[in-house]
Amino acid sequence: MTAPTQEPVEVLGWWADGEQHLGTVLGRLTDEEFAAPSLLPDWSRHRLLAHVARNADALVNLLSWARTGVETPMYASPEARDAGIAEAAQLSPAELRSEVLAATSRLVQAMRGLPAEAWSAQVRTAQGRTVPAAEVPWMRSREVWVHAVDLDAGVGFADIPEDVLAALVDDVFRMWDRRDQVPDVAVFAGDREWGTGALAVAGTLPEVAAWLTGRSDGSGLEADGPLPTPAAWL
Repeated sequence: MTAPTQEPVEVLGWWADGEQHLGTVLGRLTDEEFAAPSLLPDWSRHRLLAHVARNADALVNLLSWARTGVETPMYASPEARDAGIAEAAQLSPAELRSEVLAATSRLVQAMRGLPAEAWSAQVRTAQGRTVPAAEVPWMRSREVWVHAVDLDAGVGFADIPEDVLAALVDDVFRMWDRRDQVPDVAVFAGDREWGTGALAVAGTLPEVAAWLTGRSDGSGLEADGPLPTPAAWL
């Protein structure tokens, strides 16, 4: 008999710290700065924050599914996802700031209210992958830590804890492996190593994570050949 999935205590800590980190970055932005570009191509800070809010509610849906057993997808459809972001992006900066915080509060309540046995419940991601509800805190952790950087408001990958950075790199390689897109590289950061490819790439953990998640061209890394352009992560 398979043992039940345990509450992901460590990742819940990463998630809580990440929400606080994002909230701090959000608090630095003036209303006028919301319209400026984020580090994501063609996405303003305003649109990115709309996505952050709607992502929180989408994950509340998964936790509701886990708690009740009633199938509740993250989004009704890709079109509904896009429409929800577009609608939130029409809010004023003050309204959007409040909406990000309100959506985060709804997610906090859903996380805290999840019964212990529900962490084992199987739910489905927006990409169609079936996972235990215990993965939901990590799904949100990577969103808040990375998008805090994407807001281009004075924080970077060096401000992300090392264990979270290592988990991000693990996540990237897992995603590539599922899609058979692992590049021909062996990546080194301190005493950590990922991949078994022919091209050796080395750097600090923040530099490695930034490059592999598509947030850097890898100019700070050392390699024994030309760096490839990594495939998309998410």
